[in-house]
Amino acid sequence: MEPELLHGVTDGVATVVLHHPAKRNAMTAAMWRALPPLLDALAADPGVRTLVLTGAGGTFCAGADISTLQDSPDEAQTLAVRAEEALAAFPKPTLAAVKGHCVGGGAQLAAACDLRFAEEGALFGVTPAKLGIVYPSSATRRLVALVGPATAKYLLFSGELIDTERALRTGLVDEVLPADELDKRVAEFTRVLTSRSQLTQAAAKEFADGRTDRDAHWAAQARGSGDTAAGVTAFLERREPRFTWTTSG
Repeated sequence: MEPELLHGVTDGVATVVLHHPAKRNAMTAAMWRALPPLLDALAADPGVRTLVLTGAGGTFCAGADISTLQDSPDEAQTLAVRAEEALAAFPKPTLAAVKGHCVGGGAQLAAACDLRFAEEGALFGVTPAKLGIVYPSSATRRLVALVGPATAKYLLFSGELIDTERALRTGLVDEVLPADELDKRVAEFTRVLTSRSQLTQAAAKEFADGRTDRDAHWAAQARGSGDTAAGVTAFLERREPRFTWTTSG
């Protein structure tokens, strides 16, 4: 089977699978190109409440397919940055479910997600120093925001791989699960996400990502949404709330 992005939507959860098992799900130029329009389509789907990014089989992504860097490394990096930025801009919660290697461009994609859950034994690395590549400024800033400047420099300067224990300690991942429990935990957590207020999530995502000019917008959305009243009433009645606000307004 050709390298590709697989996807599906079940119970409000969109799952995008990086599928290139012959090369540990390394991203080809075609895969980089395909990701932004796929994300646009999923963002516009009212049935999608959250998104999970993962890799086929027992690994997440070994980075960019190195063969794509030989002819035009600048173009390859541009494609990777566009895909990374599209993922970071996805308006609904995103979660990277990581098994095996999460390296180079794979780490770049995982860092662009809101959250990262990993299976014990996964390995993380940011490896441009092994190839003489200048890591994109957007990806560098995102990595620093996650792990701090010292750990970001360690990863970027050395290209060394780190295990899940260190990734958790430094903030690169949010949860580490025992072998064979990652999928169950991701399903459990995404059920939680899909039950919560999209209004709260959308505003929180913008604010957490540094947006500072939308306070009035979100205050107006909250006043007109009915979500607050629905949440408070459900709490007092000891039942699950029925939130109605969506990212489409």
